[in-house]
Amino acid sequence: MAGLQPLRGHYLARDLARSSVRYTARTKLSPASQTQVRYKSGLYGYTQAKSLVFSEYGEPKDVLKLHSHSISPILPNGEVLLRTLAAPINPADVNTIQGTYGAKPSFSSTLGTPEPSVIPGNEGVFEVVSSSSSALARGDWVIPKKTQFGTWRTHALAPADAVIRIEKEGLTPAQAGTVAVNPCSAYRMLRDYVTGEPLREGDWFLQNGANSGVGRAAIQLGALWGYRSINVVRARDTPEATDKLKEELKGLGATHVVTEDEFQSREFRDMLGEWTRGSGGVRLGLNCVGGKSASTMAKNLGVGGTVVTYGGMARQPVALPTGLLIFQDLRFVGFWLSRWADRDPRSKEQTVAEILGLIREGRFRDVPTVEVPWEWETEVQTLREAVQGTLQGFRAGKGIFTFKDT
Repeated sequence: MAGLQPLRGHYLARDLARSSVRYTARTKLSPASQTQVRYKSGLYGYTQAKSLVFSEYGEPKDVLKLHSHSISPILPNGEVLLRTLAAPINPADVNTIQGTYGAKPSFSSTLGTPEPSVIPGNEGVFEVVSSSSSALARGDWVIPKKTQFGTWRTHALAPADAVIRIEKEGLTPAQAGTVAVNPCSAYRMLRDYVTGEPLREGDWFLQNGANSGVGRAAIQLGALWGYRSINVVRARDTPEATDKLKEELKGLGATHVVTEDEFQSREFRDMLGEWTRGSGGVRLGLNCVGGKSASTMAKNLGVGGTVVTYGGMARQPVALPTGLLIFQDLRFVGFWLSRWADRDPRSKEQTVAEILGLIREGRFRDVPTVEVPWEWETEVQTLREAVQGTLQGFRAGKGIFTFKDT
């Protein structure tokens, strides 16, 4: 165990929680009923904690450091001591570390780091270790209410009103820890962004990046609500692997799945006409790629359709065809989950609760994940490599820190 750090007062960790920033091929986690409350304890009952931090922008492999610190057992009124159970590694987290994300974090020295630093990680689930709030009790599970929480750490001290309590029964930490970003994004884009009347049963939507976490969530939610979907994916290394992926997405509820090459082909428009005949065409497009893929998406929407852009994996701009704007009356809008979550935490709480209910009922499958065990003795290099690999090539699933003996 790391030695006890110089004590900085019990308000230290609270200030950190408010100033730091910001979430198969996996081993199944134990359900909530089997989770044990375990945490390191130093002299005088101080909780020993570790956090991934960065003090300058750059590649995760170059700038991430593992910092040890301590949290006082005396909790300020209305605050809770949390132990992290699971925290995913999302592309936006990596972009934040690189300094390319839309929201810039606030660097702070309150954690006791040699230089002002930030704890990355925007999504996760925590277990309450102790509480000075009547709203939360030991053993409760919570997720951050707003962004810029900092989830890549073993423990946190936070105001009770900065987290959302969730019903943990029937859930694994991985399911609870990955609900707030991808599924909520898909939910809100499908529900909130169609011009005029909302999508109705039988309506069509089109999306690229359909194998992503958001894409898989949109397929499932759309199928539950009676929507029909056309899903675009990148071809895999072999035709067999591509066919396997297509069948997997159809198993989630996808109506049709095509590769980017098929999407860009001359034959696609004829296929689309056959699929959507008599329906009024595709009403909604979900774009996380940009470039040529986004332009092709726009050309295949019906009159009055909407393209919602929530990512730009191709790192190419979205071109707005003048003719489509005028004669097809298309709308091009953007969706940023952080803005929605921070402006309307009550809606976030309701959306999370509904999706978790679907998971418990077996009607919504969580995204494939690759666990990265984080124990007290885990080396920083292991954690760095897991973060760095998030944006590299085809992956078996979303990386997720799973906290063991911490």
